[in-house]
Amino acid sequence: MARSSSGFVAGLTVAAVAAVGFLAYQASASVPDTLGKPNASATPKASTSKAPRDKKNPAALPGRSGSGERVVYSTDDDRVWLVGAGNKVRRTFEVTPGTVDPTPGTYAVTTRAGSVTGSDGVQIEHLVRFTLVNGVAIGFSAAVDGSTTAPDPSKKLGGIRTSRADADVMWEFATVGEKVVVIK
Repeated sequence: MARSSSGFVAGLTVAAVAAVGFLAYQASASVPDTLGKPNASATPKASTSKAPRDKKNPAALPGRSGSGERVVYSTDDDRVWLVGAGNKVRRTFEVTPGTVDPTPGTYAVTTRAGSVTGSDGVQIEHLVRFTLVNGVAIGFSAAVDGSTTAPDPSKKLGGIRTSRADADVMWEFATVGEKVVVIK
């Protein structure tokens, strides 16, 4: 009797493992290949030269920063522009970058989170992710306590911190699929 019960349990275990494996395979097969990866339309020449700037107005939208509604992020200037229809800048603000920069190019917002703990352990809100760099998620967010201190340079962090007010506007503007143009 004990032998047949253990055989029955072993059979159920094998069936359960096989079912879980099959479901995992189905789930992984339905994930888009592009999820979390830079958009194939990334502009290679953008990485070799800095986009032109207006020397009289450093907050002006840089030339060669794309077209249409988009978020423009300059890794050299640590600044973001939220650009609406007609190439009109709705808002621009300075940011505190993480220790890992995205490569210049064109991306799309992949995921968002209202409130989470950042990779640096800080409580953050209005997280807008747009790419991964060597497994490090890159995105805009605000610390709930309002801090925008520079990150620990010994850690690999992709959080681009904004003020809470700027994060509120980014959250409303940059929904999933919104274009993000990264320039030098």
